[in-house]
Amino acid sequence: MTTEHARPAPDDRRWKALAVCLTAGFVSLLDTSIVNVALPSMERGLGASEAAQSWAVSGYALAFGLTLASAGRLGDMRGRRQALLFGLAVFTLASVACGLAPTASWLVLFRLVQGAAAGVVAPQTSGLIQQMFQGPERAKAFGLHGSVVAFSTAVGPLAGGLLIHAFGAENGWRWVFFVNLPIGAAAFVAGLRFLPRLAPTAARHEEFDLLGVLLLGSGVLALMLPLVQEQQWQGREKWALLPLAALLLGAFWKWERRQGRLGRAPVVDLELFGLRSFTLGALVSLTYFAGLTTVFFVFTLFLQNSVGYSALAAGVTALPFAVSSAIGAALGGRLVLRHGRRLVVIGLSMVALGLLGIVAAVQLVPGRQVGWATVLPMIVGGIGSGLTVSPNTTLTLTLVPVRRAGAAGGVLQTGQRIGSAAGLAVVGAVYFAHLANHGSPATAVQLALLTAVAGILVSLAFAVTDLRSRRTQPDAGRSAEAVEQGAGGSGAGEKVG
Repeated sequence: MTTEHARPAPDDRRWKALAVCLTAGFVSLLDTSIVNVALPSMERGLGASEAAQSWAVSGYALAFGLTLASAGRLGDMRGRRQALLFGLAVFTLASVACGLAPTASWLVLFRLVQGAAAGVVAPQTSGLIQQMFQGPERAKAFGLHGSVVAFSTAVGPLAGGLLIHAFGAENGWRWVFFVNLPIGAAAFVAGLRFLPRLAPTAARHEEFDLLGVLLLGSGVLALMLPLVQEQQWQGREKWALLPLAALLLGAFWKWERRQGRLGRAPVVDLELFGLRSFTLGALVSLTYFAGLTTVFFVFTLFLQNSVGYSALAAGVTALPFAVSSAIGAALGGRLVLRHGRRLVVIGLSMVALGLLGIVAAVQLVPGRQVGWATVLPMIVGGIGSGLTVSPNTTLTLTLVPVRRAGAAGGVLQTGQRIGSAAGLAVVGAVYFAHLANHGSPATAVQLALLTAVAGILVSLAFAVTDLRSRRTQPDAGRSAEAVEQGAGGSGAGEKVG
């Protein structure tokens, strides 16, 4: 039984509240990629070692992934408005601290805090969308959210390149963090005014499952740590953490089932995985991010280290993908009610086609003209990305009860972070291994991109499986028509607003 009976904010305030959520989501996701092009600047201006540079990137992703699920549950229990504002405030202050860091060690510490704060913000955004919108409006809101996710990830290298070009190679890296201050401060002030004071969606008697949080956090840490540090930790000993991760996550699963049997509130409601739409949608998301996130990492390295592009020029190369993905996501939000999972299948197919086009461009157009040769494949892949992320999020959360929306969003995005870390480890290993053994940068980046395509094809297989299950077992998966009827996310017997 949910305690949520507050009406959604009036229409104009609801959309203004969405703008706050999207701004907070944008600035936190931007920092997953904007730092990549600033690493040489950190080395020059701060004397950051290779290990410190690695932790400046991977530490953020690690802290981000560790926080998501428990932060989503906390938002369900204490209110998503309060959780989002808290996370945004800490993120903004940590960004300033990163920019002022006197040593590389302090930078890494503040990046961990910044990543944890971003992990608090992210699930509140999807939870508030579930709470504030229904039916076609919810699909439109998730479409805008998908635009922000795709655009912020792809535009990061360009934004970082512009800042380094403007403020110089020695101190430009500091402005990569300082830029978050005006954005974060403006979003916080707007949030105080426009975010609705909706009641927590969890029942009043529910308690925070501390042991569940510890088991989940330690399991995710053991799983992600060897992945995000794959290049820095030499030797095979690090992979011993993966069996430990399996044990911890298995213990977490058993504990959560026990919590459910005793009628206590778990961190993650395991009944969510009884929803075919949620389980397959989460797998689509995990494998898709494993493939896509790696593309900009290896291709930017290739352009800067092997072709001779500046940080700015390498960032500009990703701009067609960023713009087209934002357009595709907005379009996907409008079309998902009509086409459902078919739209995700089309989107994933376009992403795979776009990546294969980039592979062909590297092969056929060697030298500095390769950036121009990738414009069309970037556009095709970008539109496909937009048609994938936004509709998949909508369809995955369609049948999730609003009272569990924060935790469900946290699980979904935890999968995205784990997928990204795994993809970077595998694709990065392919790229660097070939570069070290054969010394051909063009072939190395082609093999790396083909490995990323494999991840996209796995995601496509899950999407096709869900599409077929919806056709053969319509009651198990429920169609996108459920969203249009306002059933999406409310859960049986629940009324939102």
